[in-house]
Amino acid sequence: MRVAENLNAALHGLLADDPTAYMLGEDILDPYGGAFKVTKGLSTRFPGRVIGTPISEGALTGVAAGLALTGNTAVAEIMFGDFVALAFDQLCNFASKSVSMYGRRLPLRMVVRCPTGGGRGYGPTHSQSLQKHFVGMPGLSLYEMSPFHDNRAVFAAMLERGEPCVFFEDKVLYTRQMDLVDPLFQVRGDGDLAVVELHDSDDYPDCVIIAPGGMAHRALAAMRSLLVEQEISCRLLVPSRLYPLDVEKLLPFLGDVVLVAEESTAGGTWGSEVAHLLHDRLWDRLRRPVRLVHSRAEVIPTAAHLESQVLVGESTIHHAVREALRG
Repeated sequence: MRVAENLNAALHGLLADDPTAYMLGEDILDPYGGAFKVTKGLSTRFPGRVIGTPISEGALTGVAAGLALTGNTAVAEIMFGDFVALAFDQLCNFASKSVSMYGRRLPLRMVVRCPTGGGRGYGPTHSQSLQKHFVGMPGLSLYEMSPFHDNRAVFAAMLERGEPCVFFEDKVLYTRQMDLVDPLFQVRGDGDLAVVELHDSDDYPDCVIIAPGGMAHRALAAMRSLLVEQEISCRLLVPSRLYPLDVEKLLPFLGDVVLVAEESTAGGTWGSEVAHLLHDRLWDRLRRPVRLVHSRAEVIPTAAHLESQVLVGESTIHHAVREALRG
């Protein structure tokens, strides 16, 4: 099953199981079924609870927050995650604060879906990874789609938190197969953490890479080339929930060299938050500071050969691991 099909099935399951659930977004109705066909079939099966909206990210996010505030479940789709910036006020000053600013905790079952990331040639305003701009906001949780996490379980976890969640969906994943890895590696789950490592892996690989779901295939490609060309073994950790991060879940899988890879540009990122949390707990164990890998601080071009020079790729991670081990 492809990742987009798994996500579509999760949304069908959510609306079937929860009669208070609504889905809102631009062009999500059949027969179009959304820009990436993730909402295909929903409006036909659940008429009245799948709502096509005007082109206003602020409005559709505000309506979703209002639905959640009155006890419903709301899932809002931002057609391209870049435009979640237009809904920042609704997320920052309304939805996230509504959980706690009325004198008692008020559960808010709300998910804002954000197709994100580059690698598709969509150009400067349709290819960004804006996760870092939402890290640290009280009352707002951040998740990222992964080929190693069943989306039905991820949606259940998000809604169980009872607070607004932003769900980042790297667009390059939509056509990829669930749970597909090179035969050299195996995948095992530990709650919301996926662990990808060599079969019969040693307890302490040469390097541990921490990356969100959209980076996983690039990290795995780098892990393979490092193993085949340099005999360097790596373990990949892919958390479903980015923030607040359950750092204690990571600790048993870490060695003395750690690298965090993300597609955001450097500066106040999720990766730097991870590094801070790990330094606080592992400073005496780490051979050197956690190494961070980002995209270049440039506007993302449309042309594929230029886009690949800006975004984090396999070669960037490969080089960073070698440099981290060289010290």
